[in-house]
Amino acid sequence: MRKELLDRLKMVTAEEQAILRGRKKVNQELYTSRRDFIIDSRLLLQKGQLIQVRPHTRFVHFPKHRHNYVEMVYMCCGSTTHIINGTDRITLFEGDLLFLNQHATQEILPAAVDDIAVNFILLPEFFDRTLVMLERENVLRDFLVSSLSTDSTRSAYLHFRAKDIVPVQNLIENLIWTQFSGKSGTNTLSQLTMGLIFMNLSQFSESINQNDPNQYEQSLVFSVLKYIESHYKSGTLSEISAELKQPDYYVSRLLKKYTKSNFKDLLQQRKLQQAQWLLTQTSLPVDAVLTAIGYSNSSYFYRCFRSKYGMSPTQYRQVYGITAPPESQPGPDQQ
Repeated sequence: MRKELLDRLKMVTAEEQAILRGRKKVNQELYTSRRDFIIDSRLLLQKGQLIQVRPHTRFVHFPKHRHNYVEMVYMCCGSTTHIINGTDRITLFEGDLLFLNQHATQEILPAAVDDIAVNFILLPEFFDRTLVMLERENVLRDFLVSSLSTDSTRSAYLHFRAKDIVPVQNLIENLIWTQFSGKSGTNTLSQLTMGLIFMNLSQFSESINQNDPNQYEQSLVFSVLKYIESHYKSGTLSEISAELKQPDYYVSRLLKKYTKSNFKDLLQQRKLQQAQWLLTQTSLPVDAVLTAIGYSNSSYFYRCFRSKYGMSPTQYRQVYGITAPPESQPGPDQQ
């Protein structure tokens, strides 16, 4: 991180000055008007803002709390220790990212003067444009984004070891600068930047919740989703289970627990996502598309596609795709 930005983040805030003068506890009135400690975005965001950035408050124990927004913590330098949901103890080091959804509880141990973390306050609707701008659907990306939603069945947090992912580091620094600039249009620019961050992070699923023993199950799920992303044409549950050195039934149970779908359904979902992309971005005939994604039964493919998208592949291309060569005459179940 550039020294100019880091020096700005290291400045002692008015809140921290009060702590250094002897205040023993966090002033909760700065964060909430409620008796229970739920940090309120309305006290941190100006009207119309979808995102805000603020340095983490140092020198004091930050008691257990929740947020009514998505929080992203980025560790600029030093370290901070977070206790998530009362049990999971995570120490963030330089370059680490921590995403927390609205269901997670968080407690933070005191940070020293050189432990610089940045908190991003993100309203759920901030991610709407991020989803739209991403290059295309895939099951891993969908899981990452849904983990930040209000669906409590998903993981309450995502922890990335991102220090060595240079594009992510650069994008986060740009995101901080954009917020500090205070110029108009920062919502849109920040949303686009976050989209690029997610596109890069989805390529490094092995960095998610790495070395977090309480997130072992979730790490296995990420590995399976990454496998499906690249082996959707002919992948099998037995193959990925063997790679993970786990029995098929255990992997299947974890997928159902965290994604609400079994392996076969996720594989089919990924095939159809790839078909949708090929139909809109290439001029391959439909017969070539279904072969490219691993379907041999055209009738089954057409039924699955219509069930997901509400129209046949040919109709979908006519509505959303580029100009394509004439297709062969479809059969009764393909129209």
